[in-house]
Amino acid sequence: MKAGEPLVGSAMEELIGGSGLRAYSRSATYAVMRFYDLMPAMKSVFSNVALIGKYMNPEIGEQIEILARYLAERQVAVIIEENTARHCNLNTYTTAPISRIGQVADLAIVLGGDGTMLAAARDLVDGGIPLIGVNRGRFGFLTDLTAESMIEGIGQILAGEFNTEERMLLTASVLRGDDCIGTGYALNDVVVNKSAIARLIELEVHIDGLFVYRQRSDGLIVSTPTGTTAYSLSAGGPILYPTLDAFALVPICPHTLSNRPIAISSASKVEVTLVQAEDARVHYDGQLHTELLQGDKLVVQRADSTVTLLHPLGHSHFDVLRAKLRWG
Repeated sequence: MKAGEPLVGSAMEELIGGSGLRAYSRSATYAVMRFYDLMPAMKSVFSNVALIGKYMNPEIGEQIEILARYLAERQVAVIIEENTARHCNLNTYTTAPISRIGQVADLAIVLGGDGTMLAAARDLVDGGIPLIGVNRGRFGFLTDLTAESMIEGIGQILAGEFNTEERMLLTASVLRGDDCIGTGYALNDVVVNKSAIARLIELEVHIDGLFVYRQRSDGLIVSTPTGTTAYSLSAGGPILYPTLDAFALVPICPHTLSNRPIAISSASKVEVTLVQAEDARVHYDGQLHTELLQGDKLVVQRADSTVTLLHPLGHSHFDVLRAKLRWG
């Protein structure tokens, strides 16, 4: 196979593995897609594109099918993430498990909300492939293309007309004595908070080995710049520009009202010790978690890997903020 050629047939099967390769067939009406038949074919800078969708949204399947045909007509090999294909009943394209997407694709397009994008970013962190987000959720700070602008925006990107943006990740480890009992990546935030019992927890925070404070609160958010428009924003934290080399530490309902959010260098190591709590957890992007016991220590620092997002030319984070937060 020559460099840059789409992976098809036996080449794709060899990379995905026989058991992971599935083909689905479904009769579909392409009336809504006939418009794209009239669009001229173009040379794509990406040869193998993976599609990942929000599973339980009934409209996602139709959007993925439209996009898959658009890509295929431009001689781009299409790989649909296997759970997406199963839930959306798609059956005419090659599929692969999420664990293999980074090996068989050179671009992933994620259709869903920010939660779908967060999960895909963590799953693909070791693959190193760029991501494009198509918003089918509510806010869409990460998934900046709309369903209406999807074909136009992706067409520009396939033609090489895009901006690249690197987003940092957090890596977190939970230490219980000498044992590491849990680890996780986060694109948005790592959060220590109380669980089912409505009582304050007590935390002790060190940054680069230096004592910062002991606080009683509902918890603490360690946020990337990406995450400062998520839970951190709701807790009164600052908005950091996405490419800024900084973290935000944002207390959740602190008992001492002077305990305010602070921003620190992304080169810092943050250590949070659970001093007192009857029921607490650490959450990674609000999707995965580790149960905590009194005395456990959470260590958070910048991950070596980053997430690469692609945007059409002219994309502005300030436009996103103005639209999503309804600024004047």
